[in-house]
Amino acid sequence: MKITFRTKEEANREQEKEYLALSGSERFYRFMEFIQHSKKLPSKVKKTNDKGFKVIIKTSD
Repeated sequence: MKITFRTKEEANREQEKEYLALSGSERFYRFMEFIQHSKKLPSKVKKTNDKGFKVIIKTSD
């Protein structure tokens, strides 16, 4: 295992360079993987079991 020390800017530039080297379809699949992974991350948003949505119509203020 190799450990390297670099600044945040250097790490971001390297990640961007590697990402831009991918083809369009590879970028899309990488994005989809990111979306799936981000659903597993902890969040402060409370999950509800409500599958539908509510329409509220105000007839007066």
